[in-house]
Amino acid sequence: MINDTTIEIADKLQEARDRFEPVPFLRGHYTLSETEAYAVQDELIRRAAGDSITGYKVSMTSAETQAIADTDEPAYGTLLRSHVRESGARIQLSSLFSPLIEPEILFILTDDLTPGADTAEILAKSRLSAGIEIPDARYKDWFPNFSLADLISDNTATGLVVASSPVEPPSLDEISRVKMDLFLDGKKIGTGHASAVLGNPVSAVKWLSAKLAGKNRTLKKGMIVSSGTFVSPLIAKEGHWEARFQSIGNVSVTIER
Repeated sequence: MINDTTIEIADKLQEARDRFEPVPFLRGHYTLSETEAYAVQDELIRRAAGDSITGYKVSMTSAETQAIADTDEPAYGTLLRSHVRESGARIQLSSLFSPLIEPEILFILTDDLTPGADTAEILAKSRLSAGIEIPDARYKDWFPNFSLADLISDNTATGLVVASSPVEPPSLDEISRVKMDLFLDGKKIGTGHASAVLGNPVSAVKWLSAKLAGKNRTLKKGMIVSSGTFVSPLIAKEGHWEARFQSIGNVSVTIER
């Protein structure tokens, strides 16, 4: 659904990124349906010349975050290769707008998923990785003030995703019980559980597979799916961040000025 409004909004968001200047929320000037907002996202991804799609992220996987955007389901963003970093990465805070920290389980697909894949297929065709997502948006004072259309249009605030080495997945029940401890400069600052992500992070991948199937898209071998945060998003401060996921592994990133 590419039209003049789609192009106009994509231009504004692209200019904000190019100039490194956040812009006001779209809702002050546009009324967008979910379909129209995803069209803006698609246009921005189309413009990322030379940067290939490497997966997706699932956002708003808790009742609390869905309430912010007045929705009853998650939303997805598109991951490009340039969005992904390896555990141990050092990231400049000054290179980002207004980033957050979200510890998540990442699914690394070992084979193509069939459209609307079920949980058994997802587990059979995935390896899991400890991850830290660093959401970042082009809007002024974006969190937690965004609307659904604002978020989706700006690629659901996709910033960076930091990933550990993948491991074979435990059972479905074991995944739902995974505990995560989050540390900043060696001090424990939070604990979360996989059940906070739609009851089980596998459910987030299942939702994504079904959502993409409705657009005649599928999840492909080698893609990464960032499945949703274990805790409420935290402001990304300078320091050494580490998330330790039971049965999955540890992942770290250093945020520098």
